[in-house]
Amino acid sequence: MAQERLPMYLAREVLRLRYDCGLSNREVARACHVNRETVAVYLKRAEKAGLRWPLPDGLSDAELEAIMFPAPAVVQGVQRPLPDWQHIYDELRSFKKTCNLTLMQLWVEYKEVHPDGLQYSQFCERYHRWLSKRDYVMRQEHRAGEKMFVDFCDGLFLTNPQTGEMIPTHLFVGVWGFSNLTYAEAVLNQAAPAWSRCHVHAFNYSQAVPRALVPDNLKSGVTKPCYYEPKINRSYAELAAHYGTAVLPARPYKPRDKAKAEAGVLVAQRWILAVLRHRIFFTLDEMNAAIHELLERLNSRALRRLKKSRRELFEAQDRPAALPLPARPYEYAEWRHAKVHIDYAIEIDHHYYSVPYRLIHEKVDVRLTATTLEAFHRGQRVAAHVRSYVRGGHTIMDEHRPPEHRLHLEWPPSRMIEWAAQTGPSAATLVERIMTRRKHPEEGYRACLGIIHLGESYGPQRLEAAAARALRFNTCTFTSIRSILAAGLDRNADAHEEDSQPSLPMHENVRGGEYYH
Repeated sequence: MAQERLPMYLAREVLRLRYDCGLSNREVARACHVNRETVAVYLKRAEKAGLRWPLPDGLSDAELEAIMFPAPAVVQGVQRPLPDWQHIYDELRSFKKTCNLTLMQLWVEYKEVHPDGLQYSQFCERYHRWLSKRDYVMRQEHRAGEKMFVDFCDGLFLTNPQTGEMIPTHLFVGVWGFSNLTYAEAVLNQAAPAWSRCHVHAFNYSQAVPRALVPDNLKSGVTKPCYYEPKINRSYAELAAHYGTAVLPARPYKPRDKAKAEAGVLVAQRWILAVLRHRIFFTLDEMNAAIHELLERLNSRALRRLKKSRRELFEAQDRPAALPLPARPYEYAEWRHAKVHIDYAIEIDHHYYSVPYRLIHEKVDVRLTATTLEAFHRGQRVAAHVRSYVRGGHTIMDEHRPPEHRLHLEWPPSRMIEWAAQTGPSAATLVERIMTRRKHPEEGYRACLGIIHLGESYGPQRLEAAAARALRFNTCTFTSIRSILAAGLDRNADAHEEDSQPSLPMHENVRGGEYYH
């Protein structure tokens, strides 16, 4: 079965992280939640096509895909993929006793995925060779400016001044890998907006950006935790792209991957939360002001072994090797999916926004900020609106309407009445009455346009006569006008005569008028 292709926005991210951020294939694979073989294939295709980062301006996703996957595909020799020996080891250790898992079964599963892979004898030999050299505990070496480890922990309590209710908070902690420079901030929840805002504040605090972020697998950062292919929250990935950094989530159930964050949380608890444990705070700003004061004391305190403070180490080593802050700060954006309705509009928070009518029944990606809304279809922006919070409201752009709908809007009530006046006074009165009887004049547009088409078929004289008859009998509807014209009632010579009863015939039983005097 052919491997499913990556979305082109993810292929762009692979190229950016490899060529712009300088990450290894393994780190790119972790950041983009794909396996290393996929990263290698896409880099090889890009190199063969002569693509480098940045990509040419205006290159669409469809054009990029056509360049990287030209047709017909060239069949190349397939290199035998090696198993992930760590995964094999973990599987054997986890299921050896419970279900008597063997290397034979793991080899069978490996061959199902890679039919051209190693044979059983080579599979066993290479596994035992790897096992004999396995390092059970590897000390992590952190390079200057490379990584920041981020995590949440339980924080202090806010006090409601009216009710005395105790409101729990969460403490965001960010630690630079080399210098251990620490940032901490209290928030009310761990949702994506607070998660992104804490990152922005952490970067502003250090006035630098790490080349990689190492978060835990919370939902705000990683939507799908996985040992090999974690899926990054799209808003978090957008934040990383804005600052030019990468996201390398810690593996699930591997606390050593984020040992710096665990140690940073412990330090923050001892030097910040413990000091403030008896303080009463009524607002979050008041609490963060106290945290910031202790944070400066913590980062300025000399480390026992190095005889230098975290701040001194950061300024001397981390900052020169880190990335600079961009010209403008990141603005949090939320991504959603929406389907275009038959009225060429999408519904976001009970408000309706238009997109080009050709996208009816299509699915679009929606990017939301506090003030704007953007809709994307296959990576191309197709609509942009000022965000509205009016429930049930509509934000419609004329260029998104089909031509016939734009033509319909070119007929305001005054224009329709002017047109009807050219036919005759009865037609003008009829059109005006149709629109005034509706709650909104636009509701009568269709009926008036239908009457206009009847005039084109039957002529202005007959339409004027039909309008006079409809006014006379107070049947001011399109259906009535159509029936009058179809039955020819407008041609009745007595249509404009006063309706008088015919005289009764003479009869001896009929009393005359003098009888009543």
